[in-house]
Amino acid sequence: MLIRPSLTLLLSATVAVGTMLSPSVASAQSATKPAATSEKAKAAKSAKRSKAKSTKATSAAKKSSAVAGATDTTKRKPQGALGPQSGDRHLAFKGTGSDLDTLWPVKTAPPLPGSILPAKRVLAYYGNPLSKRMGILGEFETSEMLAKLERDAAEWTRLDPAHPVQPALHLIAMVANPDPGPSGKYRTRMDSALIEKVYGWAKSKNALLFVDLQVGQSTLQQELPWIEKFLMRPDVHLGIDPEFSMKASGAVPGRRIGTYDAADINYAIRFLANVVDKYKLPPKMLVVHRFTPKGVTNARNIKLDPKVQVVMHMDGFGAPWLKRDTYYRDIKREPVQFTGWKQFTKAKNDKPPTTREAILRLWPTPLYIQVQ
Repeated sequence: MLIRPSLTLLLSATVAVGTMLSPSVASAQSATKPAATSEKAKAAKSAKRSKAKSTKATSAAKKSSAVAGATDTTKRKPQGALGPQSGDRHLAFKGTGSDLDTLWPVKTAPPLPGSILPAKRVLAYYGNPLSKRMGILGEFETSEMLAKLERDAAEWTRLDPAHPVQPALHLIAMVANPDPGPSGKYRTRMDSALIEKVYGWAKSKNALLFVDLQVGQSTLQQELPWIEKFLMRPDVHLGIDPEFSMKASGAVPGRRIGTYDAADINYAIRFLANVVDKYKLPPKMLVVHRFTPKGVTNARNIKLDPKVQVVMHMDGFGAPWLKRDTYYRDIKREPVQFTGWKQFTKAKNDKPPTTREAILRLWPTPLYIQVQ
C-alpha cells in the first residue's frame, strides 16, 4: 500500500526549512562590518534566504501535486487482474484497466438488412436429441426444454432490454467419433429426418436453428456441401468446432484437442457468403467454438464479409474466474467480430455457474449465449 503524506505536513516542513536566521546572529555579523557593507550584506542574505524558501516551497508543491496526480490516475484507470483472486477487478470485465478494451467493438461495415447481430442477443440451447450427455437439447423432454428456453430468453431480455433475445436451437448435426466408422473419417452425419425434427421444434417457437459440425478427420471442404440443403433456409445458421477438427494432427477425436486455422474459417465464410448470394438470403451467422490458444490459429488473418456474422465463442467450462481467464486470453485478446459465452447446466462443469449479471459485465459483451 502507498502511504501518501498529507499536503499539510509537506507545507509545514517547507516553512521550517525556510525560516530566517535569528536576530542575535544577524547583530553579531553586522558589528564586524561598516554600516553600508552590513546593510548590503543583509539585503543579499535576505534575497538568498527568500530564494531558498521559494525553491523549497516549489519542490513541496511538486511533491504534493505528484501524490495527488498518482491518486487521480488510479481513479481513472484501475488496475485489473487475472486468476482466482481477481474478483470484480478481472481484466475480462469492462473498465478494469485492460488496454484491450479499446479494441472493441470491432470496426466493420454496417450490418446488412436482416442481420441478427448486434441488435439482438442469441440464446441457443445446444446438444443432440440422441444423447442426454451432449447438452440440454437432449437432456429434457422436448416440451420442457422449449419451455425452459422461453423462460431463459425472457430473463436475458429483462436484464438487457437493449438486446432482446432471439432464441435458437444449436444441433450437433455431425458428431465426431472415437472410431473411423464406415466413412473412415471419425465422424457421423446425422440423418436428415433428425435435423428436420429439431428444425420443426425451432420453428414452433420462432427460434433459429444452428447446424454444428464436428468433422473429425474430414474437412470443411468435404462436409459443408452436405449441409447446404439446410443452410439454404433463411433461419438456419452454422457452427464449427475446432476441438474435433483433427486434419492437422491425424489424431483420434477426443484424445487430443483439434484446431482450425484462419484459412479454414475463411473457407467457411466464403461458403456461407455464396449461399447468401445464391439463395438471396439475409446474412448468416458462423459460430466458431474456442477454449485454447491453438484452437484457432492466425486469427488476425480472418477475412470478414458483411454477408456473414462471425461469433468467436468461449466454449470452456470451470469456475467463473477460470472461464473469464479463457475469455480474456482466447476471445478478448484476438478480436474478430462478435463474441459468445458457454453456460453449462451441470455443476460438475460450471461450479458455481457464472451469473447472467457477471456475463453482462464482460467486455466485449457476448451477444451469443450457448447453454449446454
